Amino acid sequence: MKLEKLIIKNFRGYHGEHTIDIHSLTALVGRNDVGKTTILDALGVFFEHRLCKYDITDKCVDSASDDDVAIGCIFSGVDIPIVLDSTSKTTLRDEYLLNKDGKLEIYKIFAKGKGSGSTQARCIAPSVKEAKLLLAKKNNELKTIAESIGVDEADMRSNVSLRQEIYKKIQNLKLKDSFVKLNAEEGKVICEKIYDKLPHFALFRADRPSNDEESEVQDPMKSAIQTALQKINTQLESIKENVKDHAIAVAENTIKHLHDISPNLASGLIPQFKVEPKWENIFKLTLEDERGIAINKRGSGVRRLVLISFFKAEAERLQKEFPDKGVIYAIEEPETSQHPSNQRLLIDAFQELANSDKCQVLITTHVPALVEKIPTESLRHIIRTLDNGLEIKNGDDDVLKNIANDLGVYPDSRASVLVCVEGPNDINFLKNISKIYRDNDISIVPDMTNDPRIVFIPMGGHTLKDWVNNNYLKTLNKPEVHIYDRDISTPPQYEREVELVNARGDNSVAFMTKKREMENYLHPDAIYEVFNVKIEIDDMTDVSTEVSNVTRYNESKAKKKINKFATQKMNYQMIAESDPEGEILTWFEAIYSRL
Repeated sequence: MKLEKLIIKNFRGYHGEHTIDIHSLTALVGRNDVGKTTILDALGVFFEHRLCKYDITDKCVDSASDDDVAIGCIFSGVDIPIVLDSTSKTTLRDEYLLNKDGKLEIYKIFAKGKGSGSTQARCIAPSVKEAKLLLAKKNNELKTIAESIGVDEADMRSNVSLRQEIYKKIQNLKLKDSFVKLNAEEGKVICEKIYDKLPHFALFRADRPSNDEESEVQDPMKSAIQTALQKINTQLESIKENVKDHAIAVAENTIKHLHDISPNLASGLIPQFKVEPKWENIFKLTLEDERGIAINKRGSGVRRLVLISFFKAEAERLQKEFPDKGVIYAIEEPETSQHPSNQRLLIDAFQELANSDKCQVLITTHVPALVEKIPTESLRHIIRTLDNGLEIKNGDDDVLKNIANDLGVYPDSRASVLVCVEGPNDINFLKNISKIYRDNDISIVPDMTNDPRIVFIPMGGHTLKDWVNNNYLKTLNKPEVHIYDRDISTPPQYEREVELVNARGDNSVAFMTKKREMENYLHPDAIYEVFNVKIEIDDMTDVSTEVSNVTRYNESKAKKKINKFATQKMNYQMIAESDPEGEILTWFEAIYSRL
């Protein structure tokens, strides 16, 4: 199953009902104390994570005394068998447990904000009296209903069979949108089976303790031990029984000899094992560098990097061991304690995780450097409204502008020129290619990697027109250099935007690539060094698709690797062959002249 939406109602700062769309990668963006962590904790309560226990104080203070608190999730990929026992198999569809869109919509509901909560499915369910709430009925109750309406085909021992035949017998089930409690009889059993099928939920909180007993490093190492022990559980059980048998034999022999000395004392002694062995406490696993310094003695940033690496390794393991289940990683403020270069590496790692099958990643952040590397459609902007409520906006044409205003995404006083491109892949291309020119002493090429006077603005493909048409960057009073891909449309899709920028008269300039896109300026040998495949590249070749067709990478991942790694394999001679007109040099010269 894959999580598609989270619904929160009257939970902490979220008064009323709020819905959050969840993608493979979802970034919750907003200022401090605006409700980002609350979303992760709500998921934790739903998935019954050990760090997230519902408390009556979690009810929104603005809600009425009789308002319920609800946390719901909507899942796709729900056409799966539900095996109740060796002879009973059913599906969520057959049990009328899917919503109007054919998806699983399931809630934890805390009546009036109190209690341990009940699990309920919102579904299109029968409302006619004889077919209503059959999941909560016992076998004898189902038999009575079946007999009363003339069912004669059902296996009377099987509740599944009885329910299905009752549904078939009734001509009009009067289906309607309903909440069905899953807390009794086979409804409770099915609820347990549903939770067995839900994705694994792993939560990493920014304020997690960092002592020796529960540090960011020790936890994953303990998990590694537990995983290993699970794989050899049969052998461990055999060892345990052998130890017990041997120890009890020794104890019984001792009692036998004691009986010769003191019969009364010996008759009252019985050998018993009081505590089961805890194998995970026997083995200790730590990570040390070559000097013998343990990782948990290093800086918090290093420990968090190790944990993220553990997440990636666990995602790979879980996907192999549980192919029918997904994995959801919820990570609060991954940028904490990280150098900016590591922050970028983390986002790359999260995107790689999210591109994996059945793996989803949710992060919270208020750092502009992370936001700019995340696809617009993955952003969720959380803001406070005028009445101090909360509002969640999906990534759209305005979201980057709003986030910029909210987080203060403005170049500092050292900035001299804004380089506006379509996305992070273009940034990687320009940085790596500029280094080749500079290594060959081309003086008109700026340091695109380290010069603080150069600020990249990834404008996003579908939001680029809005940025240009509304000139959002005008108030910064900095010259802009825009570089857009030509692509294959006729006329080019950004032709008008190029004309608008060049007509401003404010020392800004816009270029459109003469070739399809930046990847077309790469040499085939550079592609070969990274992917070990030979492809032909002309001006209009879809390089990413060509690479994807002959490798294991999808187009998105191929494009990222091309711009990140193949560009590093280029040399000055390759550039001269691939760009004989010196078009790339013209872009760099325009940037350099505006510093």
